[in-house]
Amino acid sequence: MSLKIRLSRGGAKKRPYYRIVIADSRRSRDGRFIERVGSYNPMLAKDHEDRVKLDQERIKYWLSVGATPSDRVARFLAKADMGEMPVIHEQTKKHLPKAKAQERLAEAVEKKKAMAEAAAEAEAAAAAPTEAEAAAEEPAAEETPAEEAAAEEEAAAEEAPAEEEKKEA
Repeated sequence: MSLKIRLSRGGAKKRPYYRIVIADSRRSRDGRFIERVGSYNPMLAKDHEDRVKLDQERIKYWLSVGATPSDRVARFLAKADMGEMPVIHEQTKKHLPKAKAQERLAEAVEKKKAMAEAAAEAEAAAAAPTEAEAAAEEPAAEETPAEEAAAEEEAAAEEAPAEEEKKEA
C-alpha cells in the first residue's frame, strides 16, 4: 500500500479548510483516510500560529513507515524542521508568444531604440552646428572692411564672365 501525507479539503464554498491526512494514494482527495495528523487553514494570516497545525510525533512515525508527503505538505514539514524543502520545478512557457512573435517584438524594440538614438543624435547635431555657426560668425565680424570689399570684387568678377558667356551664346 502506497501511503501519502496530503491535504484533504473541507470547509464551505470559497472558504477552504484542509486536514493533513495519511491516506492510500489510490483513494480520492477527500475520500477515506487512515489518520488525521494536522490541519491547514489558508484563510488565516501567514504568521498566525493556527494556520498550520502538525502532530509531529505521528508524522515522524508515518515518514519512518514510508509515507511520502505531497509538495504542499513537504513545504509545511520543511518550515517545521521535519524535512527538506521540495525542489520548485520551472514552469512551462506555454503562456509566452511563439518564436516568430517574439522575433517581431524584439525587432520592434530594436527599431524603437534606433529611432530614439537617431532622435538624440539629430538633437546633438542640431545643437552642434549652432555652436559652430556662432563660432564662424565671430571671426567674420573681425574681418576688416578692406578684406570684405576684396571678397565682394572677386565674387563679382567670377559672376561677370559667366554672364558674358551667356550673352555670346
